[in-house]
Amino acid sequence: MPAEFIRIHPQTPEERKILHVVNALRNGAVIIYPTDTVYGMGCDIHNTRAVERVARIKGIKPNKNDFSFICYDLSHIADYARVGNQAFKLMKRLLPGPYTFILDASNRVPKILNATKKTVGIRVPNSAIPRQIVSELGNPIITTSIKADDEIAEYPTDPEEIFEQYQHQVDIVIDGGYGGNVPSTIIDATTDTFEIIREGLGDYSV
Repeated sequence: MPAEFIRIHPQTPEERKILHVVNALRNGAVIIYPTDTVYGMGCDIHNTRAVERVARIKGIKPNKNDFSFICYDLSHIADYARVGNQAFKLMKRLLPGPYTFILDASNRVPKILNATKKTVGIRVPNSAIPRQIVSELGNPIITTSIKADDEIAEYPTDPEEIFEQYQHQVDIVIDGGYGGNVPSTIIDATTDTFEIIREGLGDYSV
């Protein structure tokens, strides 16, 4: 059975559609959704089987994953990561935005997600659809970039093409308009000496 293809307004997401997605996530769904950078794939971080499905689709072992979370805001982040004063100031300045912060994980991070490492990647995208989803869900969702089935473009941008590629692997593909093709900037904020791990869409300067 192919995935659902759901169009959601990127600036003013329809509540009925968001709640439909949230209900599916609570029942173990894997979804593809827009962010402020590239389209991402994810699930409820507390659903082990769904996390394992995402790992299989990505072709990796669940305990070797490099998944990040999408949180609604800074207060949400503090539930799952330890944030130093300097990191908090930087995140307050840059978020919501196209950044992934690597932070020390708290003990609330599910074991399947940090079995081999003690850090976690955190995102608060400047994108209404995923933020509304996690707000209604009450906890973060996984975010991992999807790659194009194409040698020229690394990331797919057309939701209909994404649906064609993934319709038999996931449960829902959200059309929130054309996506970007530049990923987030990754900043290691586990110490006060911030380090850029990957330069992406987010312009970073201390």
